[in-house]
Amino acid sequence: MFITTEAINVGYTIKGVVEATSSLMLSSEDIDKYNMFDQLFDDSKNKIQKKAELLNGDGIIGLRYNTEVTEVQGAPKFLIVHAYGTVISIDK
Repeated sequence: MFITTEAINVGYTIKGVVEATSSLMLSSEDIDKYNMFDQLFDDSKNKIQKKAELLNGDGIIGLRYNTEVTEVQGAPKFLIVHAYGTVISIDK
């Protein structure tokens, strides 16, 4: 299974679009630890990879990430990563 942010220069068939969201609630002592986004990127990538495998895809092209930091008044801060891409199978 390959994943790329770009298109590829071979024939392929689109199998579908996959998406996944991962989030993390920061405790008050971790409120400024934005490096915790790293684990969310990995987690969301693993989730879409599993979904692509269920579609019998060879890879994911056009991978994109959206990030968000959400604060709810009177509540902790949340880090959110949403990943999505197009699952393809390489034409043989």
